[in-house]
Amino acid sequence: MFKLKPLHKEAIPAALEKAKHYRLLNEPGAAESICLDILEVEPDNQEALINIVLAMSDRFGRDYAVGDSRITEYLNRITGEYERSYYAGITFERRAKAVLDKSGVGAYELFRQAMDCFEKAEAMRPAGHDDAILRWNGCARVIIRNNLEPREMGHDFLE
Repeated sequence: MFKLKPLHKEAIPAALEKAKHYRLLNEPGAAESICLDILEVEPDNQEALINIVLAMSDRFGRDYAVGDSRITEYLNRITGEYERSYYAGITFERRAKAVLDKSGVGAYELFRQAMDCFEKAEAMRPAGHDDAILRWNGCARVIIRNNLEPREMGHDFLE
């Protein structure tokens, strides 16, 4: 088996830029790999944690198996409560869009979870920082345009 080579601490700023660049090039796997290398050296690097969450959620619609528990692990390591709520919302929103593209089953509930996270982030946002509002409105528009409704849950028990 291979032993991974460690990243040098002074190379982290350039590596973070490369991770962002690979995400923009639509290569989330490469961005995720770079973030993993950064997190081996600096486990609490907030920028790397945010970027790995984004890179992993970039892959939802691509038929990659991206486990929610892995993303949740990185989300929980983000120290800022606003950032943690905001990026959790993005994760739910992206999962909802991937579900909507496939079957649509459960998309409404995922969008609502995203909207709940964005509302939580909105309540603690810095002044003049309305990104959570913009994301909430985007989710609401997708629900409206697609006529999404909550699933009716059947009663699977006998009385």
